[in-house]
Amino acid sequence: MKIEIIPCLKDNYSYLIIDKKKNTACVVDPGEADPVIKYLDENKIDLKFILNTHHHYDHVGGNKKLKEKYKASVVGFKGDKEKIPEVDILVDDQEIWKHDSFEAKIIHIPGHTLGHICFYFYKNESVFTGDTLFSLGCGRIFEGTFSQMYESLNKIKKLPHNTKIFCGHEYTLNNSKFCLKYDQDNKYLKDKIIEIEKKLKNNLPTIPSTIKEELRCNIFLKSENIKTFSKLRDLKDNF
Repeated sequence: MKIEIIPCLKDNYSYLIIDKKKNTACVVDPGEADPVIKYLDENKIDLKFILNTHHHYDHVGGNKKLKEKYKASVVGFKGDKEKIPEVDILVDDQEIWKHDSFEAKIIHIPGHTLGHICFYFYKNESVFTGDTLFSLGCGRIFEGTFSQMYESLNKIKKLPHNTKIFCGHEYTLNNSKFCLKYDQDNKYLKDKIIEIEKKLKNNLPTIPSTIKEELRCNIFLKSENIKTFSKLRDLKDNF
């Protein structure tokens, strides 16, 4: 399997998970269709599935066009069946979704939205976290509660340390500045910031991160209790 990062909209990332033997793919969170179509057509890849982590438009905006063009099936959380456009396959927490050569565990991670899920492709050591866990950050809380987001992050951080994290946006530099403000003596964080700046200077994504890196550097994952987490999330909203 190959994972291709597809920048879209202003700062979103969609992801193509490609079976190189069959030249088929899934796309995760297509905020718009055209960049995905361009890559698929240039590389003669057939899109089979559209995987949505949550219902916000910048993650589902390409669903309709991609479904019409490739006859792909849209996969989403059962609790969002009225919110995700064009949804065909409804999945539930802890379910193993398996079709063709694609296989992922569904983990319900409410907070950003109530129906937010991540797709954990355990055989590929990769998790697609949408707008719940970012590199060095976490998502705003729109529909859920601080407690729900805190527990959702705790679920993700229990994944194996080598798991690669593919999140929904390129927010890493701003997130790093916030982390450094409240974790000024963190050598790992300082080294990571140098790496981030180098990548961005060369027009490269800062994604993926890993669980191990986030546990060392992400102050939201380092929060030891809900009180500390809630305070940091409030501070970040006004950073």
